[in-house]
Amino acid sequence: MADYDHDGGLIAADRDLGGTKAWCHVVYALHAFSAFGGLLGSTTIIGGFLFGWPSIIAVIINYMTRGNARGTWLDTHWRWQLRTFWLAAAWAAGGLVLFFTFIGIPVALVIWGVLSLWLLYRVVRGWIALSGNRPMPVSA
Repeated sequence: MADYDHDGGLIAADRDLGGTKAWCHVVYALHAFSAFGGLLGSTTIIGGFLFGWPSIIAVIINYMTRGNARGTWLDTHWRWQLRTFWLAAAWAAGGLVLFFTFIGIPVALVIWGVLSLWLLYRVVRGWIALSGNRPMPVSA
């Protein structure tokens, strides 16, 4: 089955992607360690994911190695990982702004609760897809 990028072009599948796929596993593992560390530790899932060293290292690795995945089905995982991090940062910041208003506190708490579940979902879903050699959905 052929995979296509958001422009309709064919995603290359004939390159040896062993090392690139290994880096992708490392990034998912670092994000998972941060998120589940927040779940089980003294911080929150969001705090662990956004400010934990493993997750910050994962984002740095992601940016440094994303060129290796360009044009392959693994590129969808790099986008998935980066979008997860940056969208989480934006939603967490929006919740923080709401938290500073008395009326917005309940809304901020709901945002942070949903965001926590969403982060766990994104890490688990992405890692399962990677383990099955499947690309992530590509948004336009």
